[in-house]
Amino acid sequence: MAVLARVMMMMFAYILACIAASIVLTIGTLAPHWDKISQLGAQSPNLQSVALWSVIAVSSGGITIVALVPALLVIVLAEGLALRSIVVYGVLGGALALAMSYGLDFAGFFASQDSLIAHERQVLAAAGIAGGLVYWLFAGRKAGSRK
Repeated sequence: MAVLARVMMMMFAYILACIAASIVLTIGTLAPHWDKISQLGAQSPNLQSVALWSVIAVSSGGITIVALVPALLVIVLAEGLALRSIVVYGVLGGALALAMSYGLDFAGFFASQDSLIAHERQVLAAAGIAGGLVYWLFAGRKAGSRK
């Protein structure tokens, strides 16, 4: 019964981590264009917040689906090794997000000089770190505690 409760907590923490990553990703992506979004909010203040939360909801669903398998591998590894450090979860979250953004093109890590692509990858890394920290807050602090 304790194992089932632990698995449910891990799933709940993963969903909250995806929501946190989505919030960071949405705000980080929209920040350079915030003046244009503010003009939309001047016309209708409710429309701006509804649009922002709609984007967060859709992107959190996308993050949940796309990052499920890689995150599951990291979660199982962290549970198996009883990794409980907040630094580990932050670094693994950022590294996982960067690995997913580069795909198999790690040579592009050093070759990319485009500032727009660099900004997007910085935002992705920040979203991964935020997701890792939120996961640690809810489930990672007690990783491997069932042993």
